[in-house]
Amino acid sequence: MQQEHEHHRLLEINSHLQDIDNPHETTNESSSFVGQAEHHNPISTTKHSRRTQDRTTQPSLWNTREFYVYYLVFAFCLPYMFKTAHDASSVDNPNYEKYKDLLSDGFFGYKMDNSDSQYASFRDNIPTLVAVVCIYVPLSYIFRSMFASSASALKDPRQPLYRTYFFLAFSIIYLYFMYGNSLLKIGAIIIINYVIAKVGRGAKWMPLATWFFNLAVLFMNEAYDGYRFGDFHESLTWLDDNTGMSRRWDVHFKFTMLRLVSFNFDYYWSFTAPRDMVMDDRDRTPHNDKERVSTPAFASDYRFTYYAAYALYAPLYLAGPIITFNDFISQLRYPKSIPIKTLAMWVGRLIFALVTMEFTNHYMYMVAISKRKAWDNDPILQICMIGLFNLVLIWLKLMIIWRFFRLWGMLDGIEAPENMIRCVINNYSALGFWRSWHKSYNLWIIRYVYIPLGGTRYAMYNIWVVFTFVAVWHDIQLKLLAWGWLISLFILPEIIAGRLFPKQKWGSWKYYRHLCAVGAVGNIMMMIIANLVGFCIGLDGVKLMLHDLFSTLHGFLTMLCCFVALYVCAQVQFEVRESEKRRGIFLNC
Repeated sequence: MQQEHEHHRLLEINSHLQDIDNPHETTNESSSFVGQAEHHNPISTTKHSRRTQDRTTQPSLWNTREFYVYYLVFAFCLPYMFKTAHDASSVDNPNYEKYKDLLSDGFFGYKMDNSDSQYASFRDNIPTLVAVVCIYVPLSYIFRSMFASSASALKDPRQPLYRTYFFLAFSIIYLYFMYGNSLLKIGAIIIINYVIAKVGRGAKWMPLATWFFNLAVLFMNEAYDGYRFGDFHESLTWLDDNTGMSRRWDVHFKFTMLRLVSFNFDYYWSFTAPRDMVMDDRDRTPHNDKERVSTPAFASDYRFTYYAAYALYAPLYLAGPIITFNDFISQLRYPKSIPIKTLAMWVGRLIFALVTMEFTNHYMYMVAISKRKAWDNDPILQICMIGLFNLVLIWLKLMIIWRFFRLWGMLDGIEAPENMIRCVINNYSALGFWRSWHKSYNLWIIRYVYIPLGGTRYAMYNIWVVFTFVAVWHDIQLKLLAWGWLISLFILPEIIAGRLFPKQKWGSWKYYRHLCAVGAVGNIMMMIIANLVGFCIGLDGVKLMLHDLFSTLHGFLTMLCCFVALYVCAQVQFEVRESEKRRGIFLNC
């Protein structure tokens, strides 16, 4: 029941925002950021004609002869996939010598692959992070009890949010230990962004100035490697001596940039919101997360103290999940009640994910293999499994990192969206994949980029802008731009197919489900290829894999077997979602 509660809560957020694949929606969206506030404000209460999510259910197929065949395919394929990946990591593999120096000593005398620098940094610092959480949470509760305000008082805009003072003080200390004097750079950027918001207020140029400034910071951070004080003036060189625990403050600042944009846009839209949404005598607690995001904060809440506390909020600073300014303030004005059982459930899930990651890194060395491109003369199926399990490990590591920091926030009473809704291999739709992968970032993109660009009205065009920004935000590299453009290209067939074969017209055809499964196979293959280019084996590895698949008889047979396996996988995924709908869970991904 706790899991279903979480699913329903996430659906509430998703149902508020425009879905990226909704071709039947008709709105008055403008293609400019200014028009966004004037014609299709995310906080507007105007009703729009839009496609409602399909909530019809079909009879269960789990006990049919068709699915018994699928179970046999699963029973053979899954163990064989793991064996193939393990064989690629075997000490008997001729390529083992190429990457064995990247392996570390693991548990029980085994070697382990800890060569992913992002996850290694998190894993090696888990004791420190847990200690920080154990210090932070009791202090936060003590401060809250010392300056406790009644629920009715918090709803009064004249009542200060004292918790933000603790947030800000702790965050400054925490980030000083993390980045040393580079905290001054972060502070300067935050102040300039705030000045843009306050000077611009509801002016039409303010959103454009916000984007120009924050994108410029993103590029300048990359170009100048986070800057050095000595570059500004030689008398400041001494400040470069203290860089804290991490010199690369600019890497984590990408998440801060999202919060800065959120504050400025939420503040800008507050000037065009309906009167009943911005009046200062609101007494009703928001019904759901949708209202927390869409309802503007009190005018007095857009002050620097609250803004800085939000931008630097320690539990979510390093990796998110992303939460909007409106939502952050709403959770302080109208606190959530997070049951102990829910917290315990997420602790259990985090521990289980950590154990799974440890086992996997001891069992197969996919990251080290891909780093050294150690797949010479490997069978084509092994190369495919190296790529696939690399994607699985990326999903698993990010899920662990995001869930840790989300749990920290929940222990503090601030609940951000869960970022990973489904396993990476439980996706057959490119559009659905991006709703379930890095969920909070997806919601941010929809609210602050996709809808302001015109939403579904210009979906064919603005997805290129969206994924170009997503690629640049991750890192300014050619392979990531290629990844972003491949994603945009691969989304188009799904949009076109959805318009050519809509369920409303073709759903009664008895072979419609099988036609969809064939399309799903194409989707899955294209998603795998795009993500392999951007985050795993790169363009060279993908070229080699595709060459071996299509240039030899063995490769062709492997491709055919993969098609059959993915077809079966798609059918099972369809039924998983039907089963969820029969239980009242509607995730739309």
